[in-house]
Amino acid sequence: MTKQKSIEKRIFSGNRKTAVAKLRLTPGKGKVFYNHLDSENLGLFHKLALAEPIRIHNQEMGEEIKYDFHIKTQSGGKQAQIQAARLAIARAILEVTGSETLRKAYVAYDRNMIVPDSRRKETRKPGDSKARAKRQKSFR
Repeated sequence: MTKQKSIEKRIFSGNRKTAVAKLRLTPGKGKVFYNHLDSENLGLFHKLALAEPIRIHNQEMGEEIKYDFHIKTQSGGKQAQIQAARLAIARAILEVTGSETLRKAYVAYDRNMIVPDSRRKETRKPGDSKARAKRQKSFR
C-alpha cells in the first residue's frame, strides 16, 4: 500500500515559456513568499498578479486561505516567472479545495490561471534576419 502525502508536503508547479515556478504549501495565514521575499516587497503589478488567485478564492468561497505559499522560480524572464507562480498558486488552491465552482471562477476570470499558456517564441529561419522578416530584394 502507498501512503498518501499530506498536502503540506506536496509540491505544485507552474510554467510559462521557459520559466518554472515550484510552490510548497505550509499551514499559515495566506501569505505569499516569492524567492524568499514576502510578496509585499514586490512591485505593484507583480504583487497584484500573485494575489489574484487568492482573492478570487476568498470571494468565491467566502473564507480565508489557511496556507502560506513558498514559491521558487527559475529561468525565463521576470514576467514569465510571475505568471508561472500565479499558475502554481491557483493549481495548489484548486487541489486543496477541490471546488468546481472555484475552477469555473478561475476560467471565467482568466483561463491561463489554471491552464498553462502554450505559446513559445518562433524559431529563426536560416538565411533570414528574424523569424518572420524576409530579406529585401533590390530590382535595380
